[in-house]
Amino acid sequence: MDVAADPAADQAAELKAALHAHLESSRAVVVAKCEGLSDYDVRRPVTASGTSLLGLVKHLTGMEQVYLGTSFGRPTPFALPWVDDGSIWDGADMWATEDEPRAWLLDLYQRACRHSDETVAALDLDAPGSVPHWDEERRATTLGALLVRMVGETAQHAGHADICRELIDGRGQSDRDEVGDGAYWTAYVARIQAAADAFRD
Repeated sequence: MDVAADPAADQAAELKAALHAHLESSRAVVVAKCEGLSDYDVRRPVTASGTSLLGLVKHLTGMEQVYLGTSFGRPTPFALPWVDDGSIWDGADMWATEDEPRAWLLDLYQRACRHSDETVAALDLDAPGSVPHWDEERRATTLGALLVRMVGETAQHAGHADICRELIDGRGQSDRDEVGDGAYWTAYVARIQAAADAFRD
């Protein structure tokens, strides 16, 4: 007997696949921005608030672990020291210490992402979850809500990683060289600066 088509289920599956693809794309940007740099450059703060590339990796690792793992009764098979000792609440997930090798942090991120992928594959978008560190009255949620949150958070931090990399070595957006050469970008920035200069006090 043929199984009747379920348009709603098909749409949900397509939406989940699209969200997951966007998440994977942003994850790849974050990792790529760490490539080809020294251990110093991936660690050093490049903004006034202390943002660094490995700090972004650490932060996203914890988000993957809790939002697409712990919140659905699927704790990761590995621990994050800055979560276990509570130092995450003092910002320890936003920078890399001398004792945290780059390769180890990037591997943790990849492992957290794979664990998240398993959660996404196993559950429907309306699967119930509970975020342990949220206020009790808003703790209950769904895979769909947290998947959207992870897409947004990762895309935002991928943008931060873009800017960090540009501040470090001038390598900005991935299509920079396709848009123009060094002379093009110098002239382009000069036009923007000239427009801004018209409003100097």
